[in-house]
Amino acid sequence: MANVIHFESIVKNYYLGSEVVHALRSVSLDISKNEYVAIMGPSGSGKSTLMNIIGCLDTPTSGSYILNGKDASKMGDNQLAEIRNKEIGFVFQTFNLLPRYSSLENVMLPLVYAGIPKIERTERAKAALVSVGLGDRIEHKPNELSGGQRQRVSVARAMVNNPAIILADEPTGNLDSKTSVDIMALFNEIHRKGNTIILVTHEESIARHAHRIIRLLDGQIESDVVNENPIVEG
Repeated sequence: MANVIHFESIVKNYYLGSEVVHALRSVSLDISKNEYVAIMGPSGSGKSTLMNIIGCLDTPTSGSYILNGKDASKMGDNQLAEIRNKEIGFVFQTFNLLPRYSSLENVMLPLVYAGIPKIERTERAKAALVSVGLGDRIEHKPNELSGGQRQRVSVARAMVNNPAIILADEPTGNLDSKTSVDIMALFNEIHRKGNTIILVTHEESIARHAHRIIRLLDGQIESDVVNENPIVEG
């Protein structure tokens, strides 16, 4: 199966005055199309740095990152912004919805940046909201929605551009346990439809939905194992 992500000896250093922080230490990693991967690790392990590089929000100090056949490690800011919008759908712990925009308008935003005509982006955004069970909430603003519904809007926005990967950062971190179960069932459904999902979490119960679990420690991959019994409810 083709690789969506190829990391080759990725190093990321941060410089704080005379001090060097080695956030990632020569990480090599492949993720294939339609994989469902959880990235775990304690605070300071490098998982947020890894997520930022996967998401083209940051670039490595050295090493190469090939995303869907394109060398993202050599790109400038404008190219990275374009690849973020086309190749990656983001789901954040804090939802990151614009408060004055309706659900439909929030989901349409990536399509606006991509230059999609208004009629087409409206139809695609409506279809994305229907696919996450919010067909009756398209005109509601974020403050008129529950936490779970807001996260569903966030998931719809992540999917609307048909990205190569869905990158979810602690997607249930602000949700109660029942709502968390519902959101993870939604991710399971998205994966079954053929999407590649990368989940960054510190919660074992959330990571167990993934089919592969990568653990980081001190900027290196400590373990990379297949989850033989992923949670598949939903």
